[in-house]
Amino acid sequence: MDQPRNLAQMRCVPCEGGVPRLEPDDIWRHLQQVPGWELAGNKIRKQYEFRDFVGAMKFVNAMAEVAEQQAHHPDFAVHYDRVDVTIWTHAIGGLSQNDFVLAAQIDGLYP
Repeated sequence: MDQPRNLAQMRCVPCEGGVPRLEPDDIWRHLQQVPGWELAGNKIRKQYEFRDFVGAMKFVNAMAEVAEQQAHHPDFAVHYDRVDVTIWTHAIGGLSQNDFVLAAQIDGLYP
């Protein structure tokens, strides 16, 4: 699979389970484009830090808007001044290009 040029400018492709999971080599190539994200089994995750709870919640609200626009929704947990985000393509039980597109767009929200 060719490496995408700019994940943050791409759109998630609707997935009802009809796309194959990314192969390990493709996963590693995509991870290089989203610094700080790490592989966690068949998911990717990242932790964001903020000055306080209000900053964390502003980020979560912005992330929710992007997720709705992309129709691809991350799991997340708020811990006062930290937000843990986990992404994978639920319909295939693994990683697709959509996960890395969303990760790049979420990174773009971080101040």
